[in-house]
Amino acid sequence: MTEYPLRVIGRVESSLTDRAAAPRQADEGAPDAWLVFDDRYASALQGLSPGTDVLLLTWLDRADRDTLAVHPRGDTTRPLAGVFATRSPDRPNPIGLHEVHILTIAGTRVHVRHLEALDATPILDIKPLLTQDR
Repeated sequence: MTEYPLRVIGRVESSLTDRAAAPRQADEGAPDAWLVFDDRYASALQGLSPGTDVLLLTWLDRADRDTLAVHPRGDTTRPLAGVFATRSPDRPNPIGLHEVHILTIAGTRVHVRHLEALDATPILDIKPLLTQDR
């Protein structure tokens, strides 16, 4: 199979450090966090503004890439499901997809609401959430 190199463009700064204690979804008590982009991507942030909802793509660097089936939400009373049918962070390509709301922007630091990613999680990309007026 062909491999495609990815470029980390920044890191998450979050109070979440323990995967076991982290919320599974943003609406389950995820804290606000900072997205800290490498200085060379400063111009790529032009056009983002507070109040904007964006999709954040991260690399879930603490995931198990060999896991192919899980009990959804870690609940062993539920039947095993393939990881492609779940939101499990453990998967062959552990790409995290997060919908976040921009609170403030300070240079290459973007403060967002409700991000369930762990501290130091690598950032791969950020894209505006498309709406009817966009």
